[in-house]
Amino acid sequence: MRKRRQWLKRLLGTAIFAAVAIAVVMAMLPQPVTVEFVPIKRGRMEVAIRDDGQTRVRERYVVSTPIAGQLQRVNLKVGDEVRQGETVIARILPAVPNFLNPREQARAEAAIKAAERRLSRVQTDVRAAIDALEQARIDYERYKHLRKSDAATDAQLEQAHLTFLKQTELVNSARFQEDVVKFELEQEKAALIHMTRENFDANTDSIFEIRSPVNGRVLKLVQESAAVLTPGMPIIDVGNPFELEVVADILSTDAVKMRPGQSTRFVHWGGPQNLPGVVRLIEPSGFTKISALGVEEQRVNVIFDLLGSPSEYSVLGDGYRVEVEVVVWEGENELLIPTSALFRSGKDWAAFTVSNGKAVLRRIQIGQDNGVTAQVLGGLEEGDIVISHPGDNVQDGVAVRPATS
Repeated sequence: MRKRRQWLKRLLGTAIFAAVAIAVVMAMLPQPVTVEFVPIKRGRMEVAIRDDGQTRVRERYVVSTPIAGQLQRVNLKVGDEVRQGETVIARILPAVPNFLNPREQARAEAAIKAAERRLSRVQTDVRAAIDALEQARIDYERYKHLRKSDAATDAQLEQAHLTFLKQTELVNSARFQEDVVKFELEQEKAALIHMTRENFDANTDSIFEIRSPVNGRVLKLVQESAAVLTPGMPIIDVGNPFELEVVADILSTDAVKMRPGQSTRFVHWGGPQNLPGVVRLIEPSGFTKISALGVEEQRVNVIFDLLGSPSEYSVLGDGYRVEVEVVVWEGENELLIPTSALFRSGKDWAAFTVSNGKAVLRRIQIGQDNGVTAQVLGGLEEGDIVISHPGDNVQDGVAVRPATS
C-alpha cells in the first residue's frame, strides 16, 4: 500500500513537471501575429480631385455713370429686386453740359461707336452659340437613339448630355451679354444727348436716370450716399443671385488633369445631397498662393457650372463655400486593393498575402490610386487575401491569424 502511494506521488510529480515543461516550451514558441485580413475584390473605382470652391453670380453687372454730375442718394438696398429697363438704379443731376467742348463730345461719340462694335460682336457670338447648341441637341438625340440599340455607351450618352447642357448655358450667357451691351449703347446715346443740350437748368427735367440693365437683385452698393461723380465711376452691382457658378483655385498639377466637360460634384455645402456640376473653363493663367502652412503653391482658377434644377440649390447665394470633387478617372470591374495594404519594397510596390496561415511578400503593379483604394495591374488575383496595415512584426513567412472583431 505504501509503495502504491509512492508510485502515485511520483506519477503525479512527473505529470506536473511535464505540464510545466510543455507550457514553457509553448511560451517560447513564436505565436501567430494577429492582423487584419482583406480579400482582393473587383469593383468600381474613381479618382477625383478635391478642393474648396466658392459660389458667385454668373452674370454680374457693375452699373456706372456715363456722365459727370451730382448723384442723388440711392434708395435701393442690397437684396432688392430690380427689373430690366424699369427699376431706376440712380438719378444724376448732370454738370453744366459740355456741348461747347469738342473733346468731350468726341469722347461720347467714340463711346457710342465702341458700344455699337461690341454689340455687333456679341450678336455674332449669340448666333454661333445657338448653332453650337443645335448641333449639341442633334448629337444628344443621336446618342440616345444609339444607346437604345447598344451602339453607344452610357459614358458617351452622358458626355453628349453634358455638352448639350453646357451649350445651353453658353447661349444664355451670350444673350445676357447682348442685353447688357444694348443697355450700354442706350446709356451712351442718352449721355450724349444730355451733354449737348443747349437749354440746361437744374430742374427735375434735367435729371439723368440710370435704369437696371438686367432682371435680378442688388448685390452690392458701391456708392449709396449723394456724391459728385465723374464718368465711369461705379454705383451699384446687380445680377441674378439664382444663376450661380462656382470658382475654385486648384493646384496647377491637378488642373492639368482636368478638361472642360468633366463631371463634378459639389459636397459639404450644407444641403441634404450632393449637387451635380460640370467643368466649364480652366483659366489659362495661374498665380502664386501661400498655403496655411506657409508654402508657396501655384494655383489656377477653374470655373464650374451647377447642373440640375435651381430649386435644389436655391438656399445658396453669392460667395458661399462649397467643396468641389472633379472625377478625372473612373473604371468598372477593376481589381482593387486598399492602399493600407501597400508599402514600398525597394523600387517596387508590395503587399503581404496570406497562404497556409503565413504572410507571403508579393511584389505587385498598381495603376490609379485615389488614396483609399488602388488599381491592381499585376501580381495579385481576385480572391487573394492581403494584410491591411502590416506592422514591423509582419515579415515574409511569419505565421499570422485574423483579428476577431
